[in-house]
Amino acid sequence: MASVKLTKVKKIYDNNVVAVHDFDLDIKDKEFVVFVGPSGCGKSTTLRMIAGLEEISEGTVEIDGVVVNDLQPKDRNIAMVFQNYALYPHMTVYDNIAFSLRLQKMPEDLIYEKVTNAAEVLGITEYLMRKPRALSGGQRQRVAIGRAMVRDSKVFLMDEPLSNLDAKLRNQMRAEIILLRQKLDTTFIYVTHDQTEAMTLADRIVIMKDGFIMQVGSPAECFDMPANLFVAEFIGAPKMNIVKTNLLKENGKYYVNPFGVKIEVDGEKGRELARRNVPAGEILLGVRPEHITLAPKGQGISTRLEVNEMMGSELHLHVFTEDETRLIVRVPTIGLSAEQRKGMVYGAPLNITFEGKVMHFFDPKTEKNLLCD
Repeated sequence: MASVKLTKVKKIYDNNVVAVHDFDLDIKDKEFVVFVGPSGCGKSTTLRMIAGLEEISEGTVEIDGVVVNDLQPKDRNIAMVFQNYALYPHMTVYDNIAFSLRLQKMPEDLIYEKVTNAAEVLGITEYLMRKPRALSGGQRQRVAIGRAMVRDSKVFLMDEPLSNLDAKLRNQMRAEIILLRQKLDTTFIYVTHDQTEAMTLADRIVIMKDGFIMQVGSPAECFDMPANLFVAEFIGAPKMNIVKTNLLKENGKYYVNPFGVKIEVDGEKGRELARRNVPAGEILLGVRPEHITLAPKGQGISTRLEVNEMMGSELHLHVFTEDETRLIVRVPTIGLSAEQRKGMVYGAPLNITFEGKVMHFFDPKTEKNLLCD
């Protein structure tokens, strides 16, 4: 088992394009850390620098206290699972998993023990004599994971391992990776562009954009207190609603007035604004779709319904305010009467509201969260 430390790691390509900027991160022993962000943000490049597959332009990478910048990938004691499985098509599943062990000239009886143990953990024992072409995508990914497992490596690196699977298989494999992590009890670094994978798998998330770290924290921390507008809109589905409005301060209390409706910022959010003595002025107000509720007719914010997406246990309502601002509202179906659901059609008037305790406040210039240091 091992810790991983990246200090001021930078990747610069020959055309002076900086793909990763001064990446600093301490990953604890047995921690599951997920790098997440849109395509081109530098997450896979960072993972490949840890693996030794990309040269580090500046900075250092340490594994278990040892600087590995100049070590070959095979000497870093890491195991990597790739997006495209990277299996040998002419070999059986058994031989694919055993390949790296045979390169180490390990005795065949020990290889057999390791391969069969890994196959049992992953539920692929019955496929050991098959070729990869006879397997489904999920089964091939299990084989790729098994090949990494048998190496007894200090660190597991996984580069978008589920991106080639369909939605049902992705859900199944996410659960299996969680179970695998509990069985292996080792250090995982996992790359994905899917925020659902990041939220469900990680102890800590590293959210990246354009080669920069935007926030590092637990899934709950990144969801409940996004450090900036990018994180706020990236984490959560549907994404957070953002509205330009004013923060008002009256008699020691704070209010916002989106769409001409005055709402008090109460609870912990109001107390924190007061503690920080945040000045009144223009802000970007964020409210997640699930924190907006339907209000009685004539109350709250007046909107009209444009799109009603039936998602099973909930409705995703796309509504427009009187000034044509688009908002998304998540409404649980269990609390709606048949008459209410029948009335949710194109153009129907809907009144919505939200409480002060669920609001997020961002500086319109820096886009930083006003309640984050």
